[in-house]
Amino acid sequence: MTAKKAESYVRQTGVGDTVTMGPEAEFFIFDDVRFAVEPYNTGFKLDSTELPSNCDTEYEMGNLGHRPRTKGGYFPINPVDSAQDIRSEMLSAMAEMGVTVEKHHHEVAAAQHELGIKFNTLTTIADHLQLYKYAIHNVAQAWGKTATFMPKPVYGDNGTGMHVHQSIWKDGKPTFAGNQYADL
Repeated sequence: MTAKKAESYVRQTGVGDTVTMGPEAEFFIFDDVRFAVEPYNTGFKLDSTELPSNCDTEYEMGNLGHRPRTKGGYFPINPVDSAQDIRSEMLSAMAEMGVTVEKHHHEVAAAQHELGIKFNTLTTIADHLQLYKYAIHNVAQAWGKTATFMPKPVYGDNGTGMHVHQSIWKDGKPTFAGNQYADL
């Protein structure tokens, strides 16, 4: 309801006739999530085969050693980017739900990711963002993993953000463009 009110306000005040948004919501995918909430034991532990702390972990099929270093995960290619297939499936699920998808890539932190959905009107993109999170959580679950949008699940590494590209259009022209401040 808030998105509809905001769009209505922009139209009623004459500021513009269309509000568009393009969010980029980042998230983490973990292989194992453990937590405890007890009187004398409270905390959590996260694990992913991508974490630098797993360089010497013994795996049943062997440790191939392909993982991003701390803060070294921005746009790596396979085999360092081990989540390309799961992200592709997330995009496919969103497309089936009517969300126009554009891209996906690994983010800076180990196990951190971003999927790109195409900008749209404020109300539509608000709905699409709910589908975005729904698809990510459920596809991760189907793969036996956990996805989280927590802002800072990993101490000392990048947190998840949500950059939002914004524009207001009036009579087919962007109101943020021009040679004066915001041209409003």
